[in-house]
Amino acid sequence: MRCKSFALTALSLGALSLALLGCVGMQVAPSQDNFKAPTVALSHVEVPYYTGYWYFANTVEPTKGVKDDKGAIKKDNVGAPMQMAFIFNITNPAPYPVEMSSLNFTVLFDGFEVNTVGSSETMWIPAGKTNQLRVPAMFDTRQTLLTLMLPGAYKVKELKVTPWDLLEKWWTKAPDFGFAVNVSGGSAVFRADSITKVVPFEAKFP
Repeated sequence: MRCKSFALTALSLGALSLALLGCVGMQVAPSQDNFKAPTVALSHVEVPYYTGYWYFANTVEPTKGVKDDKGAIKKDNVGAPMQMAFIFNITNPAPYPVEMSSLNFTVLFDGFEVNTVGSSETMWIPAGKTNQLRVPAMFDTRQTLLTLMLPGAYKVKELKVTPWDLLEKWWTKAPDFGFAVNVSGGSAVFRADSITKVVPFEAKFP
């Protein structure tokens, strides 16, 4: 009797193992009917590189640099650099892995467009899971000043401030995020077999 019980138990376990292996091996094929668009949500923003607020006009004599044919060091308008990192949560609600091939967005400080950045790194998001993507963005006071003086000039005038006022605010308050940082016009491209979906997204921090 014990031998028979052992044999039946072994057969039952074997059948269960085969059934489980069969379930693991089964994969849902992507289709237009079962495809669910992934979501892109901004988790937070960091400032990993910061040198403070400063600006040197081209009237300032450089200490070191490349010299021209006359032996003079090249002068230029230069401003403080700053790096921000935008961390996104990419969630795939589909029952199969989905590939993200690119992600792009525009950065706004207090409603002013100051940079357009993105990522072209391919990543796979497992079924029902969430991946994190870090997108670095570089800024400097010189380029931001030009943005405020040209495309943003009218808006600056409406606010009754100067470009320098805004630069000082953004560069001195950036470490503590004392102003609104917006992600605008965002788009991410996702693929699953022959299916391609462009997902728009917007966000604000803090």
